[in-house]
Amino acid sequence: MSAVSLIVDIVITIIVLIIVLPILASAIRVVPEYQRLVKLRLGKFKGVYGPGIVFVVPLIDRVITVDLRTIMIDMPSQRALTRDNVEVSIDASVYLRVLDAKNTVLSVQEYRTAAATIAAATLRDVVGMVDLDTLLTQREEVAKKIAAIVDEHVEPWGLKITSVAIKDVKLPDTLVRAMAAQAEAERMRRAKVILAQADYEASQMYLKAAETYTKNPTALTLRQLDTLLEVAKEHNLILVVPSSLEPITAAALALRGRLQEGQGSSQGG
Repeated sequence: MSAVSLIVDIVITIIVLIIVLPILASAIRVVPEYQRLVKLRLGKFKGVYGPGIVFVVPLIDRVITVDLRTIMIDMPSQRALTRDNVEVSIDASVYLRVLDAKNTVLSVQEYRTAAATIAAATLRDVVGMVDLDTLLTQREEVAKKIAAIVDEHVEPWGLKITSVAIKDVKLPDTLVRAMAAQAEAERMRRAKVILAQADYEASQMYLKAAETYTKNPTALTLRQLDTLLEVAKEHNLILVVPSSLEPITAAALALRGRLQEGQGSSQGG
């Protein structure tokens, strides 16, 4: 009987250990720096614990783990109407942190879903208060305004909205084509303005040249001869001028020759 009793005691001890050891293991929690444990004892709030080792009474204490790190929540694409009645589709993300683990656990259920829902509603409201140009050119300012409004709503829950990021603003295809046509028309308008400005400046230069030639007929004759010489040189022609222009022609050719010799000597040196 002693051997049988010994075997029975060993079996009982093993069974007890199998039952007790998991209970004891569950009674000891190691909480990392970025987490907190909210302990409820028999349904009543006991306290917020961590980081470090936390002891939990099995079957009596219930603990809820809360992450204190910044959480990113991707919102579903939101359809909104701007102030100038343009329907847009907006993709955005919300970044939030838990500041008070007690309020987060006791004040709201599924705080992530609740914060995302409020952010989506706020986004539609804010977009409805701005026109399309403001939404496209001041996206960061619009996002900051959304974050500030959402933060006021979730503050009693122990949450902090660090930022809201508007990732993309999708426009209707018809509006995209219209904006592309408008941009093309604007580019053509600028090109025509530049060409007109160039023509105007050229006409002013021509006007000044005409005034100079009017005051000095010899300058006009030299200009004409220079043009004829360039044409003759390019096409290998013989230039014939009236006898009355021979002195001027000779002077022009002599001046051209001296200029060319001066350029040649400067290059050779």
